[in-house]
Amino acid sequence: MTTKNRIQRSALILAFAASTLALSACQNLSSPTVRFDRQVNYGDAKAVELVTNEFGSTDLQMIAEKMTGGLLETGIFQGRPTVTISTVKNKTSEYIDTTNVMNSIQTALVKSGKVRFVRSINEMQAGVDELQRQNQSGLYKQGTTAKVGQMTAAKYSMEGELTSIVKQNNTTKDVYYKFTLKLFDVQEGTIESVSYTHLTLPTNREV
Repeated sequence: MTTKNRIQRSALILAFAASTLALSACQNLSSPTVRFDRQVNYGDAKAVELVTNEFGSTDLQMIAEKMTGGLLETGIFQGRPTVTISTVKNKTSEYIDTTNVMNSIQTALVKSGKVRFVRSINEMQAGVDELQRQNQSGLYKQGTTAKVGQMTAAKYSMEGELTSIVKQNNTTKDVYYKFTLKLFDVQEGTIESVSYTHLTLPTNREV
């Protein structure tokens, strides 16, 4: 091999090596390193979701059980009075299914056999529609339809309220929840029973 050929061969090898290094550098620049940080910062949407999901499971059930036990211990439900569920106010900054709490309380009270529930205002329209269908559609036999004006009115109205207080320091943030349940005498407008329970949940996030 002549000296000229050796020089040309060396030049080709160097050019190939240079192009390989350049390609590798471009690939590194176009493929940034992805870091998975498990820390949830304050203001992260997931932080609210974590609080809501955790509160919405076992904690809601615990509140319902405590409220039911407290109501039954008062002895106010003599003669299986009728009760309707009124409003459930959520005064927290979280989205929490407070209706689920009242449904659990209602189920437990019905199972106790000491109270009867009538339709709430949110459920009343369905009852009205059924009465109209039975009495105005002409589809049903006489004597088998439900009569209008025979609904049993509620003696008591049950109202709930959920509030929260935030406690935080330099690194953590906890939320203190309080659920209050009031039982009103519909006719007299008086409060016959007030019960409440509370719990504190860590948000598991840094502030």
